[in-house]
Amino acid sequence: MYSSSDIDDAVGAGILTPTSAAAFRAFVAGRQRTSLVDEEHFRLITGFNDIFVTIAAVLLLVAVAWIGNAVPFFRLPGGPNALSGLLVAATAWGLAEFFTRKRRMALPSIILLLAFAGGIFMAMLAFLASGQPNPSDRGMALTTVAVTAVTALATWLHWRRFHVPITVAAGTLAIAGLAVGLLLAAVPVMGGWLYAVLLAIGVAVFAFAMRWDMSDPARLTRRADVAFWLHLLAAPLIVHPIFALLGLLDGGASVGEAAVVLLVYCAMGLIAIAVDRRALLVSALAYVLYALSTLFREFGAVSLNLALTSLVLGSALLLLSAFWHAVRIHVVAMLPAAWRARLPDTQAASAPASA
Repeated sequence: MYSSSDIDDAVGAGILTPTSAAAFRAFVAGRQRTSLVDEEHFRLITGFNDIFVTIAAVLLLVAVAWIGNAVPFFRLPGGPNALSGLLVAATAWGLAEFFTRKRRMALPSIILLLAFAGGIFMAMLAFLASGQPNPSDRGMALTTVAVTAVTALATWLHWRRFHVPITVAAGTLAIAGLAVGLLLAAVPVMGGWLYAVLLAIGVAVFAFAMRWDMSDPARLTRRADVAFWLHLLAAPLIVHPIFALLGLLDGGASVGEAAVVLLVYCAMGLIAIAVDRRALLVSALAYVLYALSTLFREFGAVSLNLALTSLVLGSALLLLSAFWHAVRIHVVAMLPAAWRARLPDTQAASAPASA
């Protein structure tokens, strides 16, 4: 399977002409009876070798972490072993020099980036948390600030070197943690407003994702892949605080709360359709399943509430997937012209090619 970025690389290398690349994209879109942007492509696996390399890399990283943690000389007093995280980060960077820069393997690159960022995070956390068995709230906040700041810097350096699309989302997550840590350190009382803060951060990340999306509305470059991962990050940051503020996480939901959850999900669905990203719908699925099962249970379907919930929600999502493009045309048509110009085109591809 080849991504749009691979096609762009082929055009840059002179293997394909821009005209032939555009014709190929139009052919694929026409055969699938949909607009190409609606397919929301992103590169993950190009072959089984990606899975093979990923398994081998994970085994190696686990072994390196285990060995590093077993070296007592580097164990800091009162804390875990910082060497383990450093070895994982160094190993992940070294593997990325070959499998990311030279081989351009998607899935291993994602795993190696996550291992690198996670290794830096754990190493810094182990180093700063040593000697603080019972830190104060302010101390914990300051530790969070320092750890996330270093992690954000490390992911930025990784992006400059390798340009793996998920790196921007990882760095954004680190910056979000940095912002929360700074806020809690400066204003500890904001801990009671944590869900509201996370919701604001989620909206900011969504706006950042839209900025990447709007820079490539045709979704033909790596910017679209970056936007995909940012939307995947923004979705839980928006969805979880909303439903927490609605009281859905308190251990029970009334019929009224369940109805509100469904209305909120419908609103999220309209936004997802307009911007042509499905992450919001996927992130909220668990909450909607819970709300629907509550409704069915209240109306007497106790033994079949989960089955009926899955039936209704699964059928609705499959119908939406089948008619996504047609529904999106009507939704986007209701938006102001200035907004429509910044969103992916709803114009369907030409008639499908004959079989």
